[in-house]
Amino acid sequence: MAGIRRTERGFSSDLTAVVDCAKGLFFVKAMRNRPGGRRESLVRERRINAYLGHISPHLLWDVEAEDWLVLGFDVVDGRSADFAPGSPDLAPVVDAIGEIGCLQLPQIAQDWTETRWDRFASDSSEAELFRGDSLLYTDINPSNFIVVNRRVWAVDWAWPTRGARFIDPALLVLQLVAAGHIPGSAEKRAERLPAWREAAPQAVDAFAVANLRMYRAAVDRKPDADWLKAMVDACRAWAEHRGVTPE
Repeated sequence: MAGIRRTERGFSSDLTAVVDCAKGLFFVKAMRNRPGGRRESLVRERRINAYLGHISPHLLWDVEAEDWLVLGFDVVDGRSADFAPGSPDLAPVVDAIGEIGCLQLPQIAQDWTETRWDRFASDSSEAELFRGDSLLYTDINPSNFIVVNRRVWAVDWAWPTRGARFIDPALLVLQLVAAGHIPGSAEKRAERLPAWREAAPQAVDAFAVANLRMYRAAVDRKPDADWLKAMVDACRAWAEHRGVTPE
């Protein structure tokens, strides 16, 4: 029967829903067509989808009108990944991040330089450690990895960027610590990824401290957000494990 079922995923969109209509079944993301970062994130997702191979659901159509920008994807009917210690999802999630790390940087992403952590680096030379020519996903968290049987899909490509190859594996490490892994165990998981094994330790150190500063600043803005406080704790544990702390 035709209809619309709102979904819990897609926190940055004005609407996410599974739509069953005469043309088929689609996962729909919609954003009010207003200038700004949220609209730009949906535009990037529309532009990058063709270069993601089979790691992300395919974009089947898009519509841009005066008031709305709407994307229609293949429906992936699964559950959010479990990042907790001992979860059977961990190995396929790491494999998915490895697959992302093998994607070529398309021409359209050449100008999408990753700069979000720059102001939290100690200086400009440290920020340069985050530069690179890899296509980055950057939005690594359990809700963005959808498990169907033993396959993992990476969804919600709201902010792909160009940067250092180690960043996605490092973000996985941070999310694993936040999910209850001790930092050494989380880094052991990432060792399966060439991008992690080849990373310069000083670059990872700088990134760990930059994340701690970033989440501390976020808590200052939103002191009642418990999830941000939990991320500060995870960042601090990881930085201390690496023997680095911010001033």
